[in-house]
Amino acid sequence: CYDSKGKLHEFDSSWRTDNCLDCSCSKAGIRCCTSFVRPVGYDNKKCISMFNKKTCTYKVVEKEDHSKECPVRGWVG
Repeated sequence: CYDSKGKLHEFDSSWRTDNCLDCSCSKAGIRCCTSFVRPVGYDNKKCISMFNKKTCTYKVVEKEDHSKECPVRGWVG
């Protein structure tokens, strides 16, 4: 299988892309899905979600003070 960057992957192999997708190669082709979940159900007026591309995770923090995390009622992905 060739990925979007032209790199060859063996059948039955898997990898994580720079865009935080988990991909796998089989004889049927390449399948990719997100490796992260998104926060839902938090105070959008007081808080913002921030994505860390190194860890492929979201953190929800106060807009005025990023050191304070906000409660999140759910995650989807």
